[in-house]
Amino acid sequence: MKKIYVLDTNVLIHNPDALFAFEDNDIVVPITVIEEIDNFKKGLDEKGRNARQIGRLLDDLRNSGSLQEGVKTENGGSIRVVLSRYISETAKEILITDTNDNLIIGTALYIRKKNPAVPVILVSKDANVRIKADAVGLKAENYETEKIDFDEIYNGFSELECPLSLIENFRSSKILKNEYGDFVPNQFLKLIYRSENTPDVIEIARYNSETNSFYPPAFYQNQELFGITSRNPEQAMAFDLLLDPDVKLVSMIGKAGTGKTLIALAAGLNQVVEKDLYTRLVVSRPVFPLGKDLGYLPGTKAEKFNPWMQPIYDNMEILLTNKSDEESKANGRIFGKKKPSLNDYLDFGFIELEPLTYIRGRSLPNQFIIIDEAQNLTPHEMKTIITRAGEGTKVVLTGDPYQIDIPYLDSGSNGLSIACERLKHEKIVGHVTLLKGERSQLANIAAKFF
Repeated sequence: MKKIYVLDTNVLIHNPDALFAFEDNDIVVPITVIEEIDNFKKGLDEKGRNARQIGRLLDDLRNSGSLQEGVKTENGGSIRVVLSRYISETAKEILITDTNDNLIIGTALYIRKKNPAVPVILVSKDANVRIKADAVGLKAENYETEKIDFDEIYNGFSELECPLSLIENFRSSKILKNEYGDFVPNQFLKLIYRSENTPDVIEIARYNSETNSFYPPAFYQNQELFGITSRNPEQAMAFDLLLDPDVKLVSMIGKAGTGKTLIALAAGLNQVVEKDLYTRLVVSRPVFPLGKDLGYLPGTKAEKFNPWMQPIYDNMEILLTNKSDEESKANGRIFGKKKPSLNDYLDFGFIELEPLTYIRGRSLPNQFIIIDEAQNLTPHEMKTIITRAGEGTKVVLTGDPYQIDIPYLDSGSNGLSIACERLKHEKIVGHVTLLKGERSQLANIAAKFF
């Protein structure tokens, strides 16, 4: 049955194409939504760009007909803009109608009153709006067109309990025919032999979709990269994908302390500084504060960006200190050898720290790009970033979908989760979910109980 969907502002700001995402149903945009969007259009961030895009889309529709009467869409539906003065008397009695959210709810109530035979649904990404709509008898839904079930998200590997003989045969023959189900390119199989009297024997194998077989990791055999090695099988899987030049997009999901950022930086430095496979290591992360913002930050772009990049500096300090100590000992000198600092790598152009704010419009060929805290990106922002990759570039995404700081995003609708799930069938894409915390015993306890 044909339905009428009334859209809240946050739905269109999240995705301007939501106007056309409801198939052959009718779309109503309250005039209050247009006014709210008008307040965002001058912004230079993603919200401002989306606000301007909504204006362009509605203006194009206006050229095809009257938005007041409803403009027909290609899929058989219609889009119209409704004035908020049409709020019903019922809404005035039960709502304070001078707030924008209540004006939008009141508009939906009016639409329902005028169309009693047609289901009217208010669509909002704001839980409080949905609660208020339900309280006044309106049906309300979240905008979940792009949402996935995070509990069933692809984690990059499967586990198989097997006899010890299977592991030994795989170690000797270096190949294992797939007889264990459906796998996607670059997915890992963790072979586990469990015995009561001895520790578990674990071997990892990587799937090749062309031969429908598993092979040992070809790019990482527990070698040391800038002073660190993998501490668990999942980290070894991630290193193998990070060091494989044929895998152009690697995503890593894991709770705090699992080593996502550290191993991404170690692999990037190895590929840029030592192997010379890429011209530069580009590191970036969304600029969004945890808690109250400090406000205006003085200085140059680099000085403003420093507080946001402090986690990257901390990890770089670990890697560069380990590497320089190792080189000093190899040369028989503990002291007297200058340790390369992050500033040295920055000055020589090996590393570039770039705010995501300025990445739009850039083309980045032959570079190793790390996007940290990628769970704070919308799907549209994720698309924008990945499409910056030029020829020969590798993109690495890291994040924890349970630590999201952006309103209206959750573990199933953020760009990182959707990228992991939607791109898993591509041969140039790999993903690993890191399970075990390695930062410290205290960090593990905090991640477990909070």
